[in-house]
Amino acid sequence: MRGASIRRYSWLLALLLIGNAHAKDGDALARHNPETGLQSWKTTRQGVTLELTQLTPDQARAFFLGRGFEPADAEHYATACVFMTILRNESAPAAIAYKLAEWRAVTAGGRARPPKLKEDWLKEWEARKLAPAHKIAFEWSQFPSEQTFEPGDWNQGMATFALPHGSRFDLKFRWTVQGKQQENILKGVICANDVSGN
Repeated sequence: MRGASIRRYSWLLALLLIGNAHAKDGDALARHNPETGLQSWKTTRQGVTLELTQLTPDQARAFFLGRGFEPADAEHYATACVFMTILRNESAPAAIAYKLAEWRAVTAGGRARPPKLKEDWLKEWEARKLAPAHKIAFEWSQFPSEQTFEPGDWNQGMATFALPHGSRFDLKFRWTVQGKQQENILKGVICANDVSGN
């Protein structure tokens, strides 16, 4: 009887912890991983959830070196501010569509910059004579510049910003649902440094 009671309360505690891990509509959740030193941010509005997790320059560099990139090319990518990005249509009333070019990183002083799109990188890779196999590996790793998600759909990939490591910004992101544009803001996002605990 006691074991059943402990299991029941353990399950309830787990349920409460899981419930607290989800951002309420319009709220943002910031987390710090004590093992890696990395931070992540998550927000939900009108059934649409965006989550950003820091990738350090070392991680970005290692990812592309592991896919056969020349050290100079891997280093070129690692100079950007990089995030693993996940966007979900969890419960919007219909399909959502977004264009990454419409999102803005707003830094101190109100300066707004768009993300650096996959297409921008591909132009640079062309100029740097990146091998075709490496270009394919690159394309598959990046967060799509445009996409449409039905309810329940999601995607992830790396998104980059032309900001110095350690920069802090608020990300204004937009999507369209049923012909209406929606917006949310993920506040206090920080570009990773190679040093943990940034």
